[in-house]
Amino acid sequence: MKRLITIALMTIAVISANAQEDMYKAEMATLDAQGEALIKEYRELMKSDPKGENAITKIKVTQLAASLDSISNEQLKLVKRIIRENKNNQLPASYIKEAMYELGYEGLKEALDPTAAYYNNPDLEKPKLLLASYEKRKPGTMFHELTMKDLEDHEVSLSQWAGKGQYVLVDFWASWCGPCRQEMPNVIANYERYHAKGFEVVGVSFDQKKDAWVKAVQQMGMRWPQMSDLKGWQCAASDIYGVRSIPASVLLDPQGKIIAIDLRGNALGEKLKAIYGE
Repeated sequence: MKRLITIALMTIAVISANAQEDMYKAEMATLDAQGEALIKEYRELMKSDPKGENAITKIKVTQLAASLDSISNEQLKLVKRIIRENKNNQLPASYIKEAMYELGYEGLKEALDPTAAYYNNPDLEKPKLLLASYEKRKPGTMFHELTMKDLEDHEVSLSQWAGKGQYVLVDFWASWCGPCRQEMPNVIANYERYHAKGFEVVGVSFDQKKDAWVKAVQQMGMRWPQMSDLKGWQCAASDIYGVRSIPASVLLDPQGKIIAIDLRGNALGEKLKAIYGE
């Protein structure tokens, strides 16, 4: 389930000293209302079935998640339109700041156009830092080596799997990361489907406590190689790959070149289907 972008955008002032009146407010408000209604419905559903074990509950949750994803997609389309239609004023700056993670590398690179009137707006300081981090793992570049310890305290290197003739998903995660845990069943499903065809996953944990790392791997049934230096956000991968939030990932081709980043949800399955043909 994607983050509902405009839940954050609701806090943006629609008029500022350097921005024109926000002519998109009504359209955003409509999407906000739709999203809030679905979230309310989900919360009510969970009151009657907190663990979501009922078959009907599971079906409804799936339907609600799909509806929220659809609204999030519409929100992102609107943000991109705001950016495209307002290159000559300051209005897009706040939208870019709040939607920077949803925009992804290509979208953020396009949004941070140095020729745009809003380019030097203070709101774009964090988006610019994020784009700089993306540049360290942008598609088209070769993988960067990582050497850490595995679950048995043996030293391992990413090059043991990367560039060895198979597609490799380098998955940056941590046991304490809620969104990582939510995404993991999707990674597991794709691993189970494509591993026999040559697809590999290498987990790079941002944990600090080994017992929590090991327990999470066992609980979630992650059967692929793991590595960590147990340094949390000081993890070597944070600097080498520009990872500023997790979950994050890079997909490597058989030669070790990065061909996609941060594939989550359906995007991962769709990419692998395109690669393996089914």
